Amino acid sequence: MTVKRVAVVGGGLAGITAALDCADDGAQVTLVEVRPRLGGAAYSFDRDGLRLDNGQHVFLRCCTDYMALLDRLGSRDLTTLQPRLDIPVLAPGAQPARLWRSGLPAPLHLGGALATYRHLSPADRVRAMRAAMALRRLNPDDPWLDTRSFGDWLARHGQGPAAVEALWELIARPTLNLTCDEASLAQAAQVFRTGLLTAADAGDVGWARVPLGDIHDEPARRALTSAGVDVRTGWRAQRVAREGEGWVVNGPSGRLDADDVVVAVPHDRVEALLPPGALAAPERLRGLGVSPIVNLHVAYDRRVMGLPFAAAVRSPVQFVFDRTDSSGLDRGQLLAVSLSAADEDMERRPDELRERYLPALADLFPAARGAHVERFVVTREHAATFRAAPGAAALRPGARTQLPGLVLAGAYTATGWPATMEGAVRSGHTAAREVLAGLTRTPAEGHPTGAVATLSG
Repeated sequence: MTVKRVAVVGGGLAGITAALDCADDGAQVTLVEVRPRLGGAAYSFDRDGLRLDNGQHVFLRCCTDYMALLDRLGSRDLTTLQPRLDIPVLAPGAQPARLWRSGLPAPLHLGGALATYRHLSPADRVRAMRAAMALRRLNPDDPWLDTRSFGDWLARHGQGPAAVEALWELIARPTLNLTCDEASLAQAAQVFRTGLLTAADAGDVGWARVPLGDIHDEPARRALTSAGVDVRTGWRAQRVAREGEGWVVNGPSGRLDADDVVVAVPHDRVEALLPPGALAAPERLRGLGVSPIVNLHVAYDRRVMGLPFAAAVRSPVQFVFDRTDSSGLDRGQLLAVSLSAADEDMERRPDELRERYLPALADLFPAARGAHVERFVVTREHAATFRAAPGAAALRPGARTQLPGLVLAGAYTATGWPATMEGAVRSGHTAAREVLAGLTRTPAEGHPTGAVATLSG
Protein backbone atom coordinates (compact mmCIF):
# COMPACT_ATOMS: atom_id res chain seq x y z
CA MET A 1 0.00 0.00 0.00
CA THR A 2 1.36 3.40 -1.03
CA VAL A 3 1.64 5.94 1.78
CA LYS A 4 0.06 9.27 0.90
CA ARG A 5 2.49 12.18 1.11
CA VAL A 6 0.84 15.36 2.39
CA ALA A 7 2.42 18.81 2.56
CA VAL A 8 0.84 21.36 4.89
CA VAL A 9 1.82 24.96 4.21
CA GLY A 10 1.28 27.04 7.33
CA GLY A 11 1.76 26.25 11.00
CA GLY A 12 -1.21 28.04 12.50
CA LEU A 13 -4.04 26.24 14.27
CA ALA A 14 -5.59 25.19 10.94
CA GLY A 15 -2.33 23.71 9.66
CA ILE A 16 -1.54 22.00 12.96
CA THR A 17 -4.99 20.39 13.01
CA ALA A 18 -4.83 19.24 9.37
CA ALA A 19 -1.35 17.79 9.85
CA LEU A 20 -2.36 15.83 12.96
CA ASP A 21 -5.49 14.45 11.31
CA CYS A 22 -3.62 13.34 8.20
CA ALA A 23 -0.80 11.77 10.24
CA ASP A 24 -3.33 9.94 12.41
CA ASP A 25 -4.72 8.36 9.24
CA GLY A 26 -1.30 7.08 8.22
CA ALA A 27 -0.19 9.80 5.82
CA GLN A 28 3.43 10.93 5.61
CA VAL A 29 3.09 14.59 6.54
CA THR A 30 5.48 17.52 6.27
CA LEU A 31 4.43 20.86 7.73
CA VAL A 32 6.29 24.03 6.72
CA GLU A 33 5.97 27.39 8.45
CA VAL A 34 7.79 30.58 7.49
CA ARG A 35 8.03 31.84 11.05
CA PRO A 36 10.25 30.27 13.70
CA ARG A 37 7.19 29.29 15.74
CA LEU A 38 3.86 27.53 15.43
CA GLY A 39 0.47 28.89 16.40
CA GLY A 40 -0.22 31.37 13.63
CA ALA A 41 -2.11 34.47 14.75
CA ALA A 42 -2.17 33.38 18.42
CA TYR A 43 1.42 33.75 19.58
CA SER A 44 3.73 35.23 22.23
CA PHE A 45 6.87 37.34 22.01
CA ASP A 46 9.56 38.67 24.33
CA ARG A 47 9.93 42.38 24.99
CA ASP A 48 12.18 43.98 27.59
CA GLY A 49 12.18 40.89 29.77
CA LEU A 50 8.43 40.36 29.53
CA ARG A 51 6.54 37.57 27.76
CA LEU A 52 3.60 39.17 25.95
CA ASP A 53 0.83 37.81 23.72
CA ASN A 54 0.11 39.50 20.42
CA GLY A 55 -3.57 39.61 21.37
CA GLN A 56 -5.98 38.48 24.02
CA HIS A 57 -7.44 35.42 22.36
CA VAL A 58 -10.21 33.84 24.41
CA PHE A 59 -12.57 30.97 23.69
CA LEU A 60 -16.07 29.95 24.73
CA ARG A 61 -17.39 26.64 25.98
CA CYS A 62 -19.05 26.18 22.57
CA CYS A 63 -15.55 26.11 20.99
CA THR A 64 -15.48 22.34 21.26
CA ASP A 65 -13.01 21.64 18.46
CA TYR A 66 -10.49 24.14 19.80
CA MET A 67 -10.69 22.65 23.29
CA ALA A 68 -10.29 19.16 21.82
CA LEU A 69 -7.14 20.34 20.04
CA LEU A 70 -5.76 21.63 23.35
CA ASP A 71 -6.49 18.21 24.84
CA ARG A 72 -4.53 16.63 21.98
CA LEU A 73 -1.65 19.03 22.54
CA GLY A 74 -1.72 18.37 26.27
CA SER A 75 -2.10 22.05 27.13
CA ARG A 76 -5.72 22.46 28.10
CA ASP A 77 -4.85 22.44 31.79
CA LEU A 78 -2.97 25.70 31.17
CA THR A 79 -6.27 27.45 30.46
CA THR A 80 -9.18 28.58 32.63
CA LEU A 81 -12.85 28.09 31.71
CA GLN A 82 -15.53 29.84 33.74
CA PRO A 83 -18.02 27.52 35.45
CA ARG A 84 -20.66 30.06 34.39
CA LEU A 85 -20.59 33.08 32.12
CA ASP A 86 -19.75 36.18 34.16
CA ILE A 87 -18.39 39.34 32.50
CA PRO A 88 -17.79 42.42 34.65
CA VAL A 89 -18.80 45.51 32.65
CA LEU A 90 -17.32 48.82 33.75
CA ALA A 91 -18.17 52.40 32.79
CA PRO A 92 -16.56 55.69 33.88
CA GLY A 93 -18.22 57.14 36.97
CA ALA A 94 -20.74 54.30 37.27
CA GLN A 95 -21.18 51.26 39.44
CA PRO A 96 -19.97 48.05 37.75
CA ALA A 97 -22.49 45.80 36.07
CA ARG A 98 -22.32 42.15 35.07
CA LEU A 99 -23.39 40.01 32.16
CA TRP A 100 -23.95 36.59 33.69
CA ARG A 101 -26.02 33.47 33.33
CA SER A 102 -28.13 31.57 35.78
CA GLY A 103 -28.71 27.82 35.95
CA LEU A 104 -31.93 28.08 33.95
CA PRO A 105 -32.16 26.66 30.41
CA ALA A 106 -31.60 28.93 27.41
CA PRO A 107 -32.76 31.56 26.75
CA LEU A 108 -34.04 32.09 30.29
CA HIS A 109 -30.46 31.83 31.60
CA LEU A 110 -29.80 35.45 30.60
CA GLY A 111 -33.06 36.88 31.91
CA GLY A 112 -31.70 37.89 35.29
CA ALA A 113 -28.65 39.58 33.79
CA LEU A 114 -30.70 41.65 31.34
CA ALA A 115 -33.30 42.54 33.96
CA THR A 116 -30.65 44.00 36.28
CA TYR A 117 -28.10 45.30 33.78
CA ARG A 118 -27.46 48.79 35.14
CA HIS A 119 -25.87 50.17 31.96
CA LEU A 120 -29.29 50.06 30.25
CA SER A 121 -32.42 51.93 31.27
CA PRO A 122 -35.37 49.76 32.38
CA ALA A 123 -37.13 50.42 29.09
CA ASP A 124 -34.03 49.49 27.09
CA ARG A 125 -33.72 46.24 29.07
CA VAL A 126 -37.19 45.20 27.98
CA ARG A 127 -36.49 46.14 24.37
CA ALA A 128 -33.18 44.26 24.50
CA MET A 129 -34.95 41.09 25.67
CA ARG A 130 -37.41 41.34 22.79
CA ALA A 131 -34.60 41.88 20.29
CA ALA A 132 -32.70 38.88 21.68
CA MET A 133 -35.74 36.66 21.19
CA ALA A 134 -36.15 37.94 17.63
CA LEU A 135 -32.46 37.31 16.94
CA ARG A 136 -32.79 33.78 18.28
CA ARG A 137 -35.46 33.06 15.66
CA LEU A 138 -33.26 34.06 12.71
CA ASN A 139 -31.66 31.45 10.48
CA PRO A 140 -28.00 32.42 9.90
CA ASP A 141 -27.91 30.19 6.82
CA ASP A 142 -30.47 32.40 5.07
CA PRO A 143 -28.45 34.14 2.32
CA TRP A 144 -30.66 37.22 2.59
CA LEU A 145 -29.44 37.86 6.13
CA ASP A 146 -25.88 38.08 4.86
CA THR A 147 -26.86 41.03 2.68
CA ARG A 148 -28.05 43.05 5.67
CA SER A 149 -26.24 45.04 8.35
CA PHE A 150 -26.59 43.95 11.96
CA GLY A 151 -26.76 47.59 13.01
CA ASP A 152 -29.70 48.23 10.68
CA TRP A 153 -31.51 45.20 12.09
CA LEU A 154 -30.93 46.38 15.67
CA ALA A 155 -32.31 49.83 14.84
CA ARG A 156 -35.45 48.27 13.33
CA HIS A 157 -35.89 46.30 16.55
CA GLY A 158 -35.85 49.29 18.84
CA GLN A 159 -32.18 49.32 19.81
CA GLY A 160 -30.95 52.89 20.10
CA PRO A 161 -27.32 54.04 20.17
CA ALA A 162 -27.06 53.72 23.96
CA ALA A 163 -28.30 50.12 23.93
CA VAL A 164 -26.08 49.19 20.99
CA GLU A 165 -22.99 50.53 22.74
CA ALA A 166 -23.79 49.14 26.20
CA LEU A 167 -24.87 45.65 25.13
CA TRP A 168 -24.75 44.55 21.52
CA GLU A 169 -21.40 46.11 20.61
CA LEU A 170 -19.90 44.54 23.72
CA ILE A 171 -20.34 41.08 22.17
CA ALA A 172 -20.33 41.74 18.43
CA ARG A 173 -17.19 43.87 18.17
CA PRO A 174 -14.67 41.44 19.71
CA THR A 175 -16.21 38.37 18.09
CA LEU A 176 -16.67 39.76 14.58
CA ASN A 177 -13.90 42.38 14.69
CA LEU A 178 -16.34 44.91 13.26
CA THR A 179 -18.84 47.35 14.69
CA CYS A 180 -22.52 46.41 14.61
CA ASP A 181 -23.12 48.84 11.74
CA GLU A 182 -20.36 47.20 9.69
CA ALA A 183 -21.16 43.56 10.47
CA SER A 184 -23.23 41.07 8.53
CA LEU A 185 -26.55 40.21 10.14
CA ALA A 186 -26.02 36.53 9.30
CA GLN A 187 -22.63 36.48 11.03
CA ALA A 188 -24.00 38.33 14.06
CA ALA A 189 -27.01 36.03 14.30
CA GLN A 190 -24.74 32.99 14.39
CA VAL A 191 -22.55 34.57 17.05
CA PHE A 192 -25.41 35.38 19.39
CA ARG A 193 -27.42 32.22 18.72
CA THR A 194 -24.51 29.81 19.10
CA GLY A 195 -22.68 31.63 21.87
CA LEU A 196 -25.53 32.96 23.99
CA LEU A 197 -29.08 32.11 22.97
CA THR A 198 -29.24 28.36 22.26
CA ALA A 199 -27.31 26.40 24.90
CA ALA A 200 -27.12 27.87 28.39
CA ASP A 201 -23.45 27.11 28.97
CA ALA A 202 -22.18 27.91 25.46
CA GLY A 203 -20.94 31.40 26.31
CA ASP A 204 -18.83 30.55 29.36
CA VAL A 205 -15.49 32.30 28.77
CA GLY A 206 -12.08 30.63 28.70
CA TRP A 207 -8.58 32.04 28.42
CA ALA A 208 -4.93 31.06 28.69
CA ARG A 209 -3.31 31.42 32.11
CA VAL A 210 0.14 31.29 30.48
CA PRO A 211 1.59 32.87 27.34
CA LEU A 212 -0.12 31.65 24.17
CA GLY A 213 3.16 30.21 22.92
CA ASP A 214 3.14 27.85 25.89
CA ILE A 215 -0.20 26.34 24.89
CA HIS A 216 0.17 26.41 21.09
CA ASP A 217 3.79 26.51 19.89
CA GLU A 218 5.75 24.14 22.11
CA PRO A 219 2.93 21.63 22.72
CA ALA A 220 2.12 21.53 18.98
CA ARG A 221 5.74 20.75 18.14
CA ARG A 222 5.70 17.85 20.60
CA ALA A 223 2.35 16.49 19.39
CA LEU A 224 3.26 16.76 15.71
CA THR A 225 6.65 15.14 16.19
CA SER A 226 5.08 12.34 18.23
CA ALA A 227 2.59 11.77 15.38
CA GLY A 228 5.45 11.46 12.89
CA VAL A 229 5.02 14.86 11.22
CA ASP A 230 8.17 16.45 9.80
CA VAL A 231 7.96 20.05 11.11
CA ARG A 232 10.08 22.65 9.34
CA THR A 233 9.92 26.18 10.74
CA GLY A 234 11.66 29.06 9.01
CA TRP A 235 10.71 27.46 5.69
CA ARG A 236 9.16 29.92 3.21
CA ALA A 237 6.77 28.51 0.63
CA GLN A 238 6.74 30.64 -2.50
CA ARG A 239 4.66 28.62 -4.95
CA VAL A 240 2.59 25.46 -5.10
CA ALA A 241 2.68 23.82 -8.53
CA ARG A 242 1.33 20.71 -10.22
CA GLU A 243 4.04 18.28 -11.31
CA GLY A 244 3.05 15.04 -12.99
CA GLU A 245 0.46 13.25 -10.87
CA GLY A 246 1.49 15.11 -7.72
CA TRP A 247 2.41 18.47 -6.32
CA VAL A 248 5.55 20.40 -5.45
CA VAL A 249 5.93 23.24 -2.95
CA ASN A 250 8.79 25.50 -3.96
CA GLY A 251 10.76 27.85 -1.72
CA PRO A 252 14.23 29.30 -1.17
CA SER A 253 15.07 26.30 1.02
CA GLY A 254 14.30 23.85 -1.78
CA ARG A 255 11.29 21.87 -2.88
CA LEU A 256 8.81 19.63 -1.17
CA ASP A 257 7.13 16.85 -3.17
CA ALA A 258 3.67 15.65 -2.17
CA ASP A 259 0.60 13.83 -3.40
CA ASP A 260 -1.69 16.41 -1.76
CA VAL A 261 -1.17 19.91 -0.38
CA VAL A 262 -3.06 21.77 2.32
CA VAL A 263 -2.54 25.53 2.03
CA ALA A 264 -3.22 26.92 5.49
CA VAL A 265 -2.08 30.53 5.30
CA PRO A 266 -4.03 33.80 5.79
CA HIS A 267 -6.49 34.64 3.05
CA ASP A 268 -4.52 37.67 1.85
CA ARG A 269 -1.54 35.39 1.10
CA VAL A 270 -3.34 32.46 -0.48
CA GLU A 271 -3.69 33.56 -4.10
CA ALA A 272 0.04 34.26 -4.53
CA LEU A 273 0.84 30.65 -3.57
CA LEU A 274 -1.67 28.89 -5.79
CA PRO A 275 -1.31 27.88 -9.45
CA PRO A 276 -3.64 29.37 -12.07
CA GLY A 277 -7.07 27.80 -12.09
CA ALA A 278 -7.02 26.73 -8.45
CA LEU A 279 -9.71 29.23 -7.48
CA ALA A 280 -12.91 29.47 -9.46
CA ALA A 281 -13.30 33.15 -8.57
CA PRO A 282 -10.12 34.68 -7.09
CA GLU A 283 -11.82 38.06 -6.82
CA ARG A 284 -14.06 36.66 -4.07
CA LEU A 285 -11.06 36.02 -1.88
CA ARG A 286 -9.75 39.51 -2.51
CA GLY A 287 -13.15 40.91 -1.64
CA LEU A 288 -13.02 39.59 1.91
CA GLY A 289 -10.77 42.46 2.98
CA VAL A 290 -9.08 42.72 6.37
CA SER A 291 -9.96 44.14 9.78
CA PRO A 292 -7.28 45.18 12.32
CA ILE A 293 -6.77 44.59 16.03
CA VAL A 294 -4.58 46.70 18.32
CA ASN A 295 -3.38 45.56 21.75
CA LEU A 296 -1.88 47.74 24.47
CA HIS A 297 0.31 46.22 27.19
CA VAL A 298 0.46 48.58 30.16
CA ALA A 299 2.74 47.82 33.12
CA TYR A 300 1.95 49.72 36.34
CA ASP A 301 4.11 49.93 39.44
CA ARG A 302 1.21 48.64 41.57
CA ARG A 303 -2.01 46.68 41.22
CA VAL A 304 -4.83 48.76 39.81
CA MET A 305 -7.42 46.14 38.76
CA GLY A 306 -8.78 43.41 41.02
CA LEU A 307 -10.39 41.34 38.26
CA PRO A 308 -9.00 38.73 35.85
CA PHE A 309 -10.67 40.62 33.01
CA ALA A 310 -13.40 43.16 32.38
CA ALA A 311 -15.30 44.81 29.55
CA ALA A 312 -15.92 48.54 29.29
CA VAL A 313 -18.68 50.70 27.86
CA ARG A 314 -18.86 54.45 27.32
CA SER A 315 -15.07 54.28 27.08
CA PRO A 316 -12.50 53.81 24.29
CA VAL A 317 -11.36 50.75 26.25
CA GLN A 318 -13.13 47.58 25.10
CA PHE A 319 -11.72 44.61 27.04
CA VAL A 320 -8.87 44.57 29.53
CA PHE A 321 -7.07 41.54 31.00
CA ASP A 322 -4.72 41.05 33.92
CA ARG A 323 -1.66 39.39 32.36
CA THR A 324 0.75 40.00 35.22
CA ASP A 325 1.55 36.37 36.01
CA SER A 326 1.79 35.18 32.41
CA SER A 327 4.04 38.08 31.42
CA GLY A 328 6.59 37.37 34.13
CA LEU A 329 6.29 40.87 35.63
CA ASP A 330 7.81 40.63 39.11
CA ARG A 331 6.05 43.62 40.70
CA GLY A 332 3.06 45.82 40.00
CA GLN A 333 0.50 44.76 37.41
CA LEU A 334 0.40 44.32 33.65
CA LEU A 335 -2.88 45.04 31.91
CA ALA A 336 -3.53 44.06 28.30
CA VAL A 337 -6.12 46.16 26.49
CA SER A 338 -7.69 44.49 23.46
CA LEU A 339 -9.10 46.81 20.78
CA SER A 340 -11.08 45.16 17.98
CA ALA A 341 -12.18 46.81 14.73
CA ALA A 342 -9.34 49.22 15.45
CA ASP A 343 -9.08 51.04 12.13
CA GLU A 344 -8.59 54.45 13.74
CA ASP A 345 -6.17 53.25 16.40
CA MET A 346 -4.04 51.55 13.74
CA GLU A 347 -3.13 55.02 12.49
CA ARG A 348 -2.28 56.48 15.92
CA ARG A 349 1.31 56.71 17.10
CA PRO A 350 2.24 55.07 20.43
CA ASP A 351 2.32 58.46 22.19
CA GLU A 352 -1.16 59.23 20.85
CA LEU A 353 -2.45 55.86 22.06
CA ARG A 354 -0.85 56.49 25.44
CA GLU A 355 -2.52 59.89 25.69
CA ARG A 356 -5.88 58.41 24.72
CA TYR A 357 -5.93 55.21 26.78
CA LEU A 358 -4.10 55.88 30.02
CA PRO A 359 -6.73 58.42 31.17
CA ALA A 360 -9.46 56.04 29.99
CA LEU A 361 -8.00 53.25 32.13
CA ALA A 362 -7.78 55.63 35.09
CA ASP A 363 -11.47 56.45 34.62
CA LEU A 364 -12.28 52.74 34.93
CA PHE A 365 -9.75 51.89 37.65
CA PRO A 366 -9.33 54.75 40.15
CA ALA A 367 -6.21 53.11 41.61
CA ALA A 368 -4.46 53.78 38.29
CA ARG A 369 -4.65 57.54 38.85
CA GLY A 370 -1.78 57.49 41.31
CA ALA A 371 0.15 54.65 39.67
CA HIS A 372 3.25 55.05 37.56
CA VAL A 373 3.24 53.49 34.09
CA GLU A 374 6.57 51.76 33.71
CA ARG A 375 6.05 50.24 30.26
CA PHE A 376 3.60 50.84 27.43
CA VAL A 377 3.89 48.41 24.52
CA VAL A 378 1.70 48.53 21.40
CA THR A 379 1.11 45.53 19.13
CA ARG A 380 -0.79 45.88 15.88
CA GLU A 381 -2.31 43.24 13.61
CA HIS A 382 -3.25 45.06 10.41
CA ALA A 383 -4.80 41.96 8.81
CA ALA A 384 -5.98 40.27 12.01
CA THR A 385 -9.15 38.88 10.42
CA PHE A 386 -11.21 39.05 7.29
CA ARG A 387 -14.10 41.52 7.38
CA ALA A 388 -17.33 39.79 8.41
CA ALA A 389 -19.32 42.44 6.55
CA PRO A 390 -22.56 41.98 4.59
CA GLY A 391 -21.82 39.67 1.68
CA ALA A 392 -18.82 37.99 3.32
CA ALA A 393 -20.43 34.55 3.48
CA ALA A 394 -20.73 34.40 -0.29
CA LEU A 395 -17.03 35.25 -0.63
CA ARG A 396 -15.64 32.58 1.68
CA PRO A 397 -14.35 29.53 -0.25
CA GLY A 398 -14.80 25.95 0.75
CA ALA A 399 -11.82 23.70 1.45
CA ARG A 400 -11.85 22.15 -2.01
CA THR A 401 -10.18 24.02 -4.86
CA GLN A 402 -10.64 23.47 -8.58
CA LEU A 403 -7.57 21.23 -8.65
CA PRO A 404 -7.72 17.73 -7.13
CA GLY A 405 -5.17 17.24 -4.39
CA LEU A 406 -5.02 20.92 -3.44
CA VAL A 407 -7.15 22.11 -0.50
CA LEU A 408 -7.48 25.22 1.63
CA ALA A 409 -7.60 25.63 5.39
CA GLY A 410 -7.95 28.74 7.51
CA ALA A 411 -10.48 30.64 9.55
CA TYR A 412 -11.49 32.58 6.41
CA THR A 413 -12.88 29.47 4.72
CA ALA A 414 -16.56 28.56 4.90
CA THR A 415 -16.47 26.95 8.33
CA GLY A 416 -19.71 28.33 9.71
CA TRP A 417 -17.67 30.44 12.16
CA PRO A 418 -16.03 33.84 11.89
CA ALA A 419 -12.27 34.40 12.13
CA THR A 420 -11.58 32.68 15.44
CA MET A 421 -9.42 29.93 16.86
CA GLU A 422 -12.43 27.59 16.73
CA GLY A 423 -12.99 28.41 13.07
CA ALA A 424 -9.35 27.76 12.27
CA VAL A 425 -9.37 24.35 13.94
CA ARG A 426 -12.61 23.34 12.22
CA SER A 427 -11.16 24.33 8.87
CA GLY A 428 -8.17 22.09 9.53
CA HIS A 429 -10.42 19.10 10.19
CA THR A 430 -12.35 19.80 6.98
CA ALA A 431 -9.18 20.11 4.91
CA ALA A 432 -7.85 16.82 6.26
CA ARG A 433 -11.12 15.05 5.42
CA GLU A 434 -10.86 16.31 1.85
CA VAL A 435 -7.28 15.08 1.53
CA LEU A 436 -8.02 11.70 3.03
CA ALA A 437 -11.07 11.25 0.82
CA GLY A 438 -8.85 11.65 -2.21
CA LEU A 439 -10.65 14.69 -3.59
CA THR A 440 -12.21 12.63 -6.34
CA ARG A 441 -15.39 14.67 -6.53
CA THR A 442 -16.09 17.59 -8.83
CA PRO A 443 -15.11 20.87 -7.15
CA ALA A 444 -18.11 22.68 -5.74
CA GLU A 445 -18.85 26.28 -6.67
CA GLY A 446 -21.10 27.03 -3.68
CA HIS A 447 -19.95 28.83 -0.57
CA PRO A 448 -21.82 27.97 2.63
CA THR A 449 -22.51 30.63 5.21
CA GLY A 450 -21.67 30.84 8.88
CA ALA A 451 -20.28 32.55 11.99
CA VAL A 452 -19.53 32.66 15.75
CA ALA A 453 -16.53 33.58 17.65
CA THR A 454 -14.11 34.47 20.46
CA LEU A 455 -12.48 37.60 21.40
CA SER A 456 -9.68 38.81 19.07
CA GLY A 457 -9.88 35.87 16.87
